[in-house]
Amino acid sequence: MSAAVYHGAGDIRIERVPVPAPADDEVLVKVLRSGVCGTDAGEWTRGPRVFPVAHRHPNSGHLGPLIPGHEFVGEVVESASSDFPVGTLVASGAGIWCGDCARCREGRTNLCATYQTLGLNRHGALAEYVAVAKKTLHVVPDGVSVDIAAIAQPLAVGIHAARRSGARAGERIVIIGAGAIGSFILAGLNHLGDHDITVVDFPGRRLDRALTLGAARTRTPSSSPAAAICDALDGHAPSVVIEASGAPGQLAAALQTVDDGGRVLAVGIPKTDVTIDLHSAVFREITIETTLAHICDVDIPAALEIIEASPSVWAEFVEPPVALRELGSALDRLASGGVDGKILIDPQRE
Repeated sequence: MSAAVYHGAGDIRIERVPVPAPADDEVLVKVLRSGVCGTDAGEWTRGPRVFPVAHRHPNSGHLGPLIPGHEFVGEVVESASSDFPVGTLVASGAGIWCGDCARCREGRTNLCATYQTLGLNRHGALAEYVAVAKKTLHVVPDGVSVDIAAIAQPLAVGIHAARRSGARAGERIVIIGAGAIGSFILAGLNHLGDHDITVVDFPGRRLDRALTLGAARTRTPSSSPAAAICDALDGHAPSVVIEASGAPGQLAAALQTVDDGGRVLAVGIPKTDVTIDLHSAVFREITIETTLAHICDVDIPAALEIIEASPSVWAEFVEPPVALRELGSALDRLASGGVDGKILIDPQRE
């Protein structure tokens, strides 16, 4: 089969590799769409950092060139499972957990002691076929296109972040950053409850999309973010601020903007070290939370439910799929910040 194989920064080769043989707890999936994300772009420009090319991954045991791809949807083509017979269209959470460690028993499977992810720590889905653990799979609802179903995994990440924010119904929430992850968090918040949400980003398609996804209002960045948001909220400070941009200075801005006793969720990962006013955060009793990946059994079904309920909303979010050979240029675009939608790869395309 054809696969995109990562060898190092700026070095992804389309190679012929064997079709993987599924283990007893796996099925073989024909990959129909595979998305690329900021992690992939970071490995392309500055890696390897996450991909275990130079150092063996302690959980997966992988060492060497890697097939990326952890956001994918496909058709089951080889299976011994009655839950996923041949021909089933499935979306995968990609992350694999043990189910037995302390964190798994708490339901926090994303923090499993042996956690490993297809496309990050072991071969993934930027290939014609991928062997996938059955427990990471969920059936795509009838009528949902493969293009839209391909965003189930990153949308699940946004839903998990929304849960981690601790937002309660009716609270005033600000999301800084209306890119992919900010949009997914916005959708997750609206799925979980009724909130008053303000989204901050530069003018353009992203803010227009935020209104479509249910934001009460949008605002552009300000040199005095706390005052600007307070003015937008009729003199009130938000009780939750979610920093989803990773842009310089925005976590500090989130801490300045949130109300006393409020919560800040750090989602965006800055490229440089972050400086914050911890003294102010302590004396105002601000809670700072972080978020990682998703809980597959909870968040992937929620993502598919959101997608099924409003497929037309998400149709304009995804770009037309391109072939594996165009992966490098797609990653260049993503790394440069020139992407508003979700880039999809069709490994079956010549």
